[in-house]
Amino acid sequence: MLDQPYDTRLTRSYRERVSTHDERRIAATYDEFGRRWARGTSPLYEDWAIGIGADPEIVTRLAALPRAKQQPNIIFAAARWAGCPLQPYADVRDWIAEHWPDIVAIAMDRTVQTNEPNRCATLLPPLSRIEGPIALLEVGAAAGLCLFPDRYSVDYATPSGVRRVDPPTGASAVVLACTLDDEASIPARYPEVVWRRGIDLDPIAADDPDAIEWLTTLVWPGPDHDARVGRLRAAAAIAAVDPPRIVRGDLLDLLAEVAASAPSDATLVVFHSAVLLYLDAAQRRRFADLVAELPATLGRPVVWISNETTGTLPEIDALVPRDAATDHRFVQTIDGAPVAMAGQHGAVYETTPFRD
Repeated sequence: MLDQPYDTRLTRSYRERVSTHDERRIAATYDEFGRRWARGTSPLYEDWAIGIGADPEIVTRLAALPRAKQQPNIIFAAARWAGCPLQPYADVRDWIAEHWPDIVAIAMDRTVQTNEPNRCATLLPPLSRIEGPIALLEVGAAAGLCLFPDRYSVDYATPSGVRRVDPPTGASAVVLACTLDDEASIPARYPEVVWRRGIDLDPIAADDPDAIEWLTTLVWPGPDHDARVGRLRAAAAIAAVDPPRIVRGDLLDLLAEVAASAPSDATLVVFHSAVLLYLDAAQRRRFADLVAELPATLGRPVVWISNETTGTLPEIDALVPRDAATDHRFVQTIDGAPVAMAGQHGAVYETTPFRD
C-alpha cells in the first residue's frame, strides 16, 4: 500500500508542489491523456489517467522508468496483463502499488503496438485515387494488419446513409466502420496492392496467439472499443494466411533500404499512424526529411501518407484550422499537405476542415 491515500483533491495541490521536471511532465501527460484522449471514449482509462496524474507516489514511481515506458498506454496494458481488475482507480490503486514490480516487468518486456485494422477505412480514400499497382510500406507495422486495406469490407456512414464497400474478391470476414462527412470520400475502387512490407522495432507474428492477445490488451476498455477486439482477431487471421514481411529495426535506419526493395513497376506508398509521437522532435524532423528525399534517392515517385496527432510536426500544425476538432483524431497528410482529420482508431474521416 502507498503512504498517501488517493484523493482527487490532490490534483491541483500536487501539480503545484512537485519538485522535478519529469514528475510535472508525467502528471501533465496522464491528466491530458484522461481529459483529452480517453474522455468520451474510455471512461475507465479517463478515470485511471486523471487519478494517476493526481497521485504523487505513482508519478514518482513512473519517473524512475525509461521515458518510453512511462506512457499511459503501456502502463495500463501492463497492469491489465498482470491481472488488474477493470474498476475505478480509487478501488485499484492499492492493487497497482502492490503489483508494481510485475507491472514494470511487463512494461519493460512489451511495447505499445496499437495495430488497429480499422484505420484502413481512413487509408482507403487516398489509396483508391492512386492509379495502377501499389507497393505498401508501413513504418511501425507491428503485425502488419494495416497492410491489408484491400482485404477488408467497410461500412461508411455518410450524410445520406450507410454505404458498404467490399473488396473485388467479395465481402470480407473483417468489416470496418467509419463515418464520413462527405460522400465524395467513399472509395470508388480498391487499390491494387502487389507488395507489402513493414518496419518495426519489435515485429509481431500474426499467427502468434500470445502476441495477438497482447494486442487485444492494448485496446482500451469501453463500449466504443469493444468491437475493435473482434476486428483485430479477424484481421490477424487474414494476415496469418499470407503474412507480410516485417523488417526488424529502426525506421530511421531502414526506411531507404526497405523502400528500395519495392517493385519498380508499382507506386510506392509509405504510410504510418501514431508512430512519430514515439520519436523526439529531432527524430521526427529527420524522418520527414528522409521521406521527402525518397523520390530523388530512389529515382521514382513515392506517396507519403501520414496519420499523426497535432504537435508532431510544426509545419503541419500551421496548416490545421484553429477551429478543427483534433481530439481523438489524426491529421492525415499526403506528401506533407493536410487533407483530412482521421479518427485515431479509424472511426471518422473528415475533409471539411481542409476544403477550399
